[in-house]
Amino acid sequence: MAEVFIDGEAGTTGLGIRERLASMPAFTLRSLPPERRKDPEARRALMREVDLVVLCLPDAAARESVGLAESLGEQAPKLLDASTAHRVAPGWEYGFPELAPGQATRIAAAGRVANPGCYPTGALALLRPLVDAGLLPADHPVSIHGVSGYSGGGRSMIEAHEGNGGPAFELYALGLEHKHLPEIQAYSGLTRRPLFVPAAGHYRQGMLITIPLHLDTLRVTGADLHDALQARYAGAEQVRVLPPDPSGRIEPEALNDTDLLELRVFANEAQRQAVLVARLDNLGKGASGAAVQNARLMLGLAEVPRARRETVHA
Repeated sequence: MAEVFIDGEAGTTGLGIRERLASMPAFTLRSLPPERRKDPEARRALMREVDLVVLCLPDAAARESVGLAESLGEQAPKLLDASTAHRVAPGWEYGFPELAPGQATRIAAAGRVANPGCYPTGALALLRPLVDAGLLPADHPVSIHGVSGYSGGGRSMIEAHEGNGGPAFELYALGLEHKHLPEIQAYSGLTRRPLFVPAAGHYRQGMLITIPLHLDTLRVTGADLHDALQARYAGAEQVRVLPPDPSGRIEPEALNDTDLLELRVFANEAQRQAVLVARLDNLGKGASGAAVQNARLMLGLAEVPRARRETVHA
């Protein structure tokens, strides 16, 4: 059995990870009493006893926890960070197993893995295969739009919606400096910084990420884009490439309480335009579900897909 300590288990992501791991016989969860959860020495002592520490903390606190683990030297556990702190940091593997061939293998071999953000999970799943296939130039101007349930906005947004009703819909991060942008650019293959405009709706969870494209500029068809996505994710357990809904509509909550990610290409060949769409649960594949997937790889409890053993650096 693998022993796991969730540092920050009382938060939304930590609770989701705990619930998932508690149902898996291969894991034993270790905890501290509530009054000792912020005690550095208590946390450090428990880190020495476990195989994996999952960090579900604000960025500064996550960095502090990494320091505690590092102080253990050879007795340090493996680390899986669900914060933003280490997603583009040297020495950390990026925890999106389906990102590219060989990525799951690298996660399985890593001692430090950074869990992806929810919006980047959808955006990268759409962009990276197209850049790798040469269908989307690395310097292409890309706009990414996303809408999430309010649970993805942190404690203040959750309290605003659940306590005061919250707005029906709102754009945010309009200073164009959202914290997810660095990882989107770092792992998408894009050399040009994309525009990213997120939004929150007055519903708890569920997410859509959309990327509009001009097919005439790219000189491709919607079928080309679909086929590239299909080729990348063939055999992937948690990523599905589906045909567009003939209604021309899609809602964000259909995958709630699952760890799935759905990708679609909606194209109008007559107008030479397309919209790429990713749908996921921001608390599932966008957070806790992804963390459990990475934990299983890091602890040797999941088989690395054979089709993805080829080493291609992300």
